[in-house]
This record gives sequence, structure tokens and C-alpha cells, in this order.
Amino acid sequence: MSAKLSVIFYIILCLEIGIFLTVLPWWPHGMWGISDWGNNYFLLYAARTTGIQGIQTVVASGWVRGAVSGVGILNLGIAFWEIFNFKKTVRALQSQTDPAKNAARPSDHLSDNERRDENS
Repeated sequence: MSAKLSVIFYIILCLEIGIFLTVLPWWPHGMWGISDWGNNYFLLYAARTTGIQGIQTVVASGWVRGAVSGVGILNLGIAFWEIFNFKKTVRALQSQTDPAKNAARPSDHLSDNERRDENS
């Protein structure tokens, strides 16, 4: 049960992060109280603290917005992959966390293979 919940929470997390990172850089200024991507308090504070005034221009560029949106799309892809492979992921988690099954497995995987004779 805990493996299923872990996978479900992971899927929800990936979906939320993916939607947030995909949409936020392109969100219009002032909608729902959200400031513009390249003109927010934290970015201005970072620029003033570090003394690098060009950081605001770089973050506001379309290249950075596209890269952040690309990471968001990647997170959405991970979430959908986890949805489609839900049972396989749960089985893999359960096999790793079940001590009875892990104790029954041999720890030395090389002992199953035949060794070549060193003399021949």
C-alpha cells in the first residue's frame, strides 16, 4: 500500500511541477497577482545583491523561458510515463522494500555464472 501511495504522490508532484514550470514563464503580467517573469522582487534582489544587473535581462529572455518550459514538459513526460507504467513501478518498489523477498535472493550474482578454467 505504501508503494502505491508513494508512486501516486510522485505522479502528482511531477504533474504539479510540470504544469507550473511550463506555464509560469509565459504567464501574462498581473494576472491573478503574479508579477512578470523577468521583473519580480526576488530577481531584482538577486541582481542587486550580486551586483550583476544583467541577470534580469538574461532571465527575462525567451531562451531561458523556453529552457524552463522544457524542464516543465520533461516533468510532465515523467508523470505520464509513471501513469502508464504504474503497476511495474509499484512492483519494483515493493520488491526493494520487502525484506522477506530480499533475504531469499542470493546476494552474490556472480556465483550463478560458470567460471572458466584458468588452466585452459
